[in-house]
Amino acid sequence: ELAMLTALGYWGFHGDKSILAKCILGIGLPLLTVIVWGMFLAPRATYRLSSISGNLLSLFLFLLAATVLFYTRHSLLAIIFASIAVANRVLILLCRQW
Repeated sequence: ELAMLTALGYWGFHGDKSILAKCILGIGLPLLTVIVWGMFLAPRATYRLSSISGNLLSLFLFLLAATVLFYTRHSLLAIIFASIAVANRVLILLCRQW
């Protein structure tokens, strides 16, 4: 989860955007992700999602982080990150750890 937040923040501050856009995306995107995670995916979340929908949202967030790593030209890291994220979610479903 921390690697996901780091990747999203890195992407926000990376590129040919204005300083204001970099600050908004670099801080805002990880912050928005933390809020979504805390509301819907955390073990003590107020509105915790069911196993399937929670795992799909979690997978979406991890794959979003892999995508932004790819766009920052870290393609190998993006592929590794996406592979680990998919394997993790499959294992969580198979072992009923939600």
